[in-house]
Amino acid sequence: MPVGSEFRRFTVVGAIGFVVDGAVLQALISGAGWSPFTARLVSFPLALSATFWLNRNWTFRHRATASAFRTYGAYTLVQTVGALINFAVFSAGILWIPPLRERPLLALAAGSGVALVFTFSASRMAVFR
Repeated sequence: MPVGSEFRRFTVVGAIGFVVDGAVLQALISGAGWSPFTARLVSFPLALSATFWLNRNWTFRHRATASAFRTYGAYTLVQTVGALINFAVFSAGILWIPPLRERPLLALAAGSGVALVFTFSASRMAVFR
C-alpha cells in the first residue's frame, strides 16, 4: 500500500481515537464525577487500544506479522513518546511564541502535527514492519 494511503488511514484512526478518548473522558467527568486526571487514566488506554486495533487491522493490515502482544507494547511506547512530543511542542509554543500564548489551540495543533509525523513514521517503520 502506498505511504499516502497509509497516512490517510492513520489520520482517520487518530481522529477516531480522539473521539473515543474525549467521549470516555467527558462521560467519566460529567456522568461519574471523576476528576479529569483519574478519568484520563481510563480514557487514554481505551483510545490507545482502539487505535492499535484499527491500525493493526486496517491501516497496516498488510504489515502486521508480529504477535499482537509484542506489537501492542511497541505501539504503546511509540504513542507515549508521541504524546510527550506533542506536549513539548505545545509547551514551547506557549512559552516562547507570544501569539500562541493567546491562541493555545494553535500551539496544540502544532504539537499534534509534529507528533502525528513521528507516530506515523515510527509505527510504519518500527511497530508494523
